[in-house]
Amino acid sequence: MATVDRPVRIVQWTTGKVASEAVKAIAERPDLELVGVYAYSKDKIGKDAGELTGLGRDLGVVATDDIDALIALQPDCVLYMPLNPDVDQLTRLLRAGINVASTAGFVTGRAYGAEARAALEAAAREGHATLFGSGINPGWVAYLAAVASGPCREVTRLTVTESTNIGLWAADANQDELGWGRPAGDPGHADDIRRATAVFADSVEAMAAQLGTTLDDIRSEVEFAHAASDADVPGRSVQRGTVGGIDIRWIGSVGGVDLVEAHIRWTVVADLEPAWEVASGHLVEVLGDPQIHLRIDVLPGDLENFTLEDASKMGSMLTALPVVNAIPAVVAAREGIVTYADLPLVASRLVAKKLAATN
Repeated sequence: MATVDRPVRIVQWTTGKVASEAVKAIAERPDLELVGVYAYSKDKIGKDAGELTGLGRDLGVVATDDIDALIALQPDCVLYMPLNPDVDQLTRLLRAGINVASTAGFVTGRAYGAEARAALEAAAREGHATLFGSGINPGWVAYLAAVASGPCREVTRLTVTESTNIGLWAADANQDELGWGRPAGDPGHADDIRRATAVFADSVEAMAAQLGTTLDDIRSEVEFAHAASDADVPGRSVQRGTVGGIDIRWIGSVGGVDLVEAHIRWTVVADLEPAWEVASGHLVEVLGDPQIHLRIDVLPGDLENFTLEDASKMGSMLTALPVVNAIPAVVAAREGIVTYADLPLVASRLVAKKLAATN
């Protein structure tokens, strides 16, 4: 679709934690305009978006569950951010000619299954619309990893590792499928982890494509670590001997040669058996000529006054903002499913602010 010479008209789909950070960002930007909000919960219908997202002021846009009414607004883009995506909803929006930028476990559509991916691609082309998905990881970090290979003559392996203790966020509903506190050796747990993290296979596929390669196989390997003592984990029961650490590798290969890997090591307790090393960050390893190693640390702007509540908000912001910042590029992109490989540089805005005086 073409670029627009007015603020991009946005419909926000859901008003949860991630969506709330998206709305706050939209409200700050003169090039984006919030024109509609979709809410699932009946108790949110009719309430102002500013109230629902904790903005501290009304925006003059009230939530609705009337999809036809939202389509009638003729938005340029829907920010699609539910916990559980609905392919029928997505195809309906795309067929209506509305671009979609999503955080709902979408990068290439592989994790949704072949049938759903084909339906989404067909709907987007029918509506001459674009579908894009991202987040902090998978999404933005993998984007940086591919860019990091720029100085290399050749790359023989690209690995992105997310290694962190996520205990502060263990109570979030998006971790229900991970099975924290399940017994050691619990049948089916590894397969549940594969289903819960399948979007990282999307990331592997996307990184390979950015480096000019089509993979012929993507597999996963799962390992567990167990709590060495009873642990106090927010919203979860993690007793001694139960699962307190998950390590999964999504590995893409060509002709039996491993080329691209998304490695996730999440823990919710520090005292584990075996005693895993946790890097507390994102690591990028580009093997080739030359080798390139990056460590990506995301820190709060005000570290001195940072609280646990701030940590939760920052986690949601890191998921939302890669998609919000991509909106202008998504609206201007070709029709169909696109990734970062199809977009120009996606970056934030540069804002002139005077720094607070320090003593």
